[in-house]
Parts: sequence; C-alpha cells; structure tokens
Amino acid sequence: MTNPAERLVDLLDLEQIEVNIFRGRSPQESLQRVFGGQVAGQALVAAGRTTEGDRPVHSLHAYFLRPGRPGVPIVYQVERVRDGRSFTTRRVTAVQQGRTIFNLTASFHKPEVGSFEHQLPPAREVPDPESLPSVVDEVREHLGALPEQLERMARRQPFDIRYVDRLRWTPEDVKGAEPRSAVWMRAVGPLGDDPLVHTCALTYASDMTLLDAVRIPVEPLWGPRGFDMASLDHAMWFHRPFRADEWFLYDQESPIATGGRGLARGRIYDLQGRLLVSVVQEGLFRAL
Repeated sequence: MTNPAERLVDLLDLEQIEVNIFRGRSPQESLQRVFGGQVAGQALVAAGRTTEGDRPVHSLHAYFLRPGRPGVPIVYQVERVRDGRSFTTRRVTAVQQGRTIFNLTASFHKPEVGSFEHQLPPAREVPDPESLPSVVDEVREHLGALPEQLERMARRQPFDIRYVDRLRWTPEDVKGAEPRSAVWMRAVGPLGDDPLVHTCALTYASDMTLLDAVRIPVEPLWGPRGFDMASLDHAMWFHRPFRADEWFLYDQESPIATGGRGLARGRIYDLQGRLLVSVVQEGLFRAL
C-alpha cells in the first residue's frame, strides 16, 4: 500500500478485540512521541464503532495525558455513557503499555432541521488553493532539495498542505508577525464514502498545524526550533457534513500565550466559505 491516503484509512481501521475494546496500530516513526492527531482520530473511530452509525459526531473534547511511544499498539476502551433519543455520548480511554495516555469524550447528534441558521464569514479573502505551492514545494524551493528525513516524511504525508502566507525562514521574517496562520488542506487521495472516516481523518489533520499560530510571532516555522511543544487538550465542534479529500481552509489564530502555554483556535471552511468545523487547542511550550 503506497498511497498515503490509503495508509491513513488503514491506520484508522481499528481491530475490535472485545465489545467495547479496540486496538490501533502506531507506526514506527523517527519521532519522540506518537502524533496526537493519530490518537484523537483513532479514539473517535473507536467511539463511532459503538454507535448505530446514524448519528454524526457533533463534538469532541480530549486531553493528551502522556506521550505515546511510536511502534507500540494502542488499546482504546469505550464507555457507553448515554444513548438518548437525540444524542449519544461515548467516553474513550487510550492505553499503551498499561498506562493511560489520552482520553476523549465524543457526542453524536441525530440530524435535525433547525429553525434558523447563521455564521460569520471567513476573516479574510485568501487565494485559491490551486494557485499556491504545496509546503513540500516551498521547502524544496528554499533549500534546493529536501533533506533525506524530510523527503521520507513528505512521501508518507497523507495531506496536501498549502500555506496562504509564504513560509518564514529567518528571525527577521517573524518580526511584527501576528499570531495567525491559514492553510488549505486536503487528503492526497480518495478516502472512500464513510462519513466517520472523513470526520476522523479531519480530526487527524486538525492537530497538524494549529499550534503554528502560537509560534509565528516567536520563531520561523521551519528550521531549528527553540521550543519543545506538546498538545495538552483539544476540542472540536462539527457543524456541517464534509469530505476530508476535498479542499478545506483551516484559518488559525492564537489569542494568548502565557505561563508556558499557548491557546490556539481554528475555523475550517469549504471552498464556498461555509463553516464546517470549529477547533480549540492548548499547547505546552518550553525552551530547548
């Protein structure tokens, strides 16, 4: 299996080992810890597998408790908290080597027609995604060629990411920069037609660039890092149906960073400017 999008779908396809217990793969990567978006996406799959499938996810709230180890399977234990007439609630605990590394509460809502509807439009006009270079092309353009490690990562990357503002490479580039970032994203290949897969794939993607907004006023996004950062918690609200293999705009900002923690929030829109998902995350930042 060579297509990164197919590998993502396979990663999200958990093994059921008991009625409410699932096991997920954790690829052996050259990283210190398991990518948080992977754990969140897999936990949401586990929660969804214990529902009737007729109620889409409308929100999730999660905490990253310990770093996961790459290459070691993760077990997801699901608690069926509530099955109501309109809402279903599940609580998921992720365990690796006997230790809880993550927990998530997800709520599912039976679709209904609302009596009114409104939304704020995107904060600014942005270029069409097809007119922007991919992040891989930007890095190649700047460096001349990708280092071997980045080349391997690029080949495995399940999402095409295109920054609305060109990447900043030097401390001078970040002077006066506001804590804001926007990227276009979509899976690099088809993800099938299961809505839960698309929701979990976007959950995976939502953790990829959100904390960029915290770092932008402090240091370039690429090159040597002056800070170690880790996700602390993550919350999402799903407003409308979507496909994660179609372009979506991830508009991100950081209203505050203090006390070693930075808060970031994001709004995800489709090409027509419809608000699809709202995201909030806090991250821990420590100087290296």
